[in-house]
Amino acid sequence: MRRTEPGLDSGGDGIPLLALHGSFGRGAVFERLAADLGPAFRVIAPDQRGHGHCPPREGGFGIDRFVADAERLLTELDLGRPVAVFGHSLGGIIAYRLAAHRPDLVSALIIEDVGPVMRRPEIAHPVLDVRGWPATAPTREALAAAIEAAGVPDATYFMASAVPDPGQGGWRLLFDWDTMMEVQSGAVGDWWEAWLGSSCPALVLHGEHSTLLPTPLAREMTARRPGTRLLEFPGTGHWIHDEDPAGTARAVRGFLA
Repeated sequence: MRRTEPGLDSGGDGIPLLALHGSFGRGAVFERLAADLGPAFRVIAPDQRGHGHCPPREGGFGIDRFVADAERLLTELDLGRPVAVFGHSLGGIIAYRLAAHRPDLVSALIIEDVGPVMRRPEIAHPVLDVRGWPATAPTREALAAAIEAAGVPDATYFMASAVPDPGQGGWRLLFDWDTMMEVQSGAVGDWWEAWLGSSCPALVLHGEHSTLLPTPLAREMTARRPGTRLLEFPGTGHWIHDEDPAGTARAVRGFLA
């Protein structure tokens, strides 16, 4: 496993897999997935705009900007063939929009716990209001506690983007909360046309207790798109790759290998 900046690339000659993280994430959230998949796969997980160590980019944080970034990355990598794209949450919307826009670049889709609709009333809370949340603290533990006090029961996912701050001391986040509001707002909408706009094989991973992909919507999205399978993960929520990492790796391997 090796890190690249910005993001990670497991390297090797295995099956290429572009892995796109969700809002508040970074490429490193897929380290466990890359390790579990092993040398049979080359996992390429970039830090997307506004996240991780991605340098500032012009154009804002609308969903089409993220799609253009993914398109540019695959074009620059020039892997010689279309690749499978794994997308979690925001990354899933980017993935299936990319497949609709550039079917020549995408051989298969694995969509983790996001549907073709991200808006009310279908999704009760499509945007998490994080305005004014803490971004720094003296210790990692203090930063996690402050985030949980602001409104989430478990800060683990957010803390994947926490790093030491040598300049100021203590710990800081690699993203800006106001930017994350823009990122989330840019993903709100009805994306059925994009979801149905590609024909490559697709696998939808759905967490039983997800708040962002209700079970009826998960079943409808797979029923309406030919060549799409649904895999439900009992006992999990929105972050299936964290809550059932071994099961996620098995699903990817079984679908692509």
